[in-house]
Amino acid sequence: MSDGKVQKGSPGIYDEASPSERDRRLRIATHIPIAHLGALPAARPDLEWIEVPASGPVAAAAPFDVLLTPPYGTPNLPALLAQGVRWVHAYGTGVDGFPFGVLGDVPLTCSRGASATAISEWVMAVLLAAEKRLPEIWLSAPPERWYMAELGSLAGRRLALVGFGGIARAIARRALPFEMSIRALRRTRAPSPIPEVELVTDLEALLDGADHVVLAAPETPATRRMIDDAAFAAMKPGVHLVNVARGPLVDHDALRRALDGGRVGLATLDCVEPEPLPEGHWLYAHPRVRLSPHVSWCAPASRGGLVEPFLENVERFLRGEPLANRVDPGEGY
Repeated sequence: MSDGKVQKGSPGIYDEASPSERDRRLRIATHIPIAHLGALPAARPDLEWIEVPASGPVAAAAPFDVLLTPPYGTPNLPALLAQGVRWVHAYGTGVDGFPFGVLGDVPLTCSRGASATAISEWVMAVLLAAEKRLPEIWLSAPPERWYMAELGSLAGRRLALVGFGGIARAIARRALPFEMSIRALRRTRAPSPIPEVELVTDLEALLDGADHVVLAAPETPATRRMIDDAAFAAMKPGVHLVNVARGPLVDHDALRRALDGGRVGLATLDCVEPEPLPEGHWLYAHPRVRLSPHVSWCAPASRGGLVEPFLENVERFLRGEPLANRVDPGEGY
């Protein structure tokens, strides 16, 4: 797996290509409608873009060099892979729903980190909203008193980041100017890329004393239901839980018990399980839950941000260099 960096020593994609293959235009099959790719296809007339359906037979003639596809796969993915595809790029940041078993030896990359700015801004907004009691502090009638309110501050608060990839690092960089104390959970004991952020490898140590806990880890077998009764028991009473990762990281039955018992003072959830959440689900009505429809990644340049890592890898592909943002199917991200 690569965290946005080139893996040294990896074989080039075109190392075994014939001269005729090197001379022709790169053929990119895309499940993503070309209209959704903005100006990119027109700006790169040196590439051949072939829009293909998500299911059923593909009319365009093979072979295809590259496949641009949704991060959850498509019904005709196996058939397309059999038509000469040498590299697959998932048009998204999370690949927990991707059918890794059909890839064989074909490398998979994704747009990991492309939404980091938008999501980190959203996290700072909800942290401030929690401390400043927004929106409940807004008036719709004369209040009991003017000039005074019990409001919190981010300064001096402890922020716990579950995961320390691109999104979590972007959150940390924005939280530091607010004078927050930041601790992050990471599997390895490598030095922190942000010196002011303390890294730990134990979940209980991460959660101890945290005022705000932000989930920013990928969904894998190791992270599913990691926020369970035991994790909530390790949190301080009144903690604020924020999920911008994936719904399955949280045991929602345990969350309900923690909310009702006061262990969790507020849960701000952009990701839940299932999605979409059905009508009448208890999360819609709980007074200590703030729910949004998985939109923290949205920003004016969101779609362009998803394309940029792909285009960078196209250049690497053409030069026969190792691809960035490689997904490790064994790890699931």
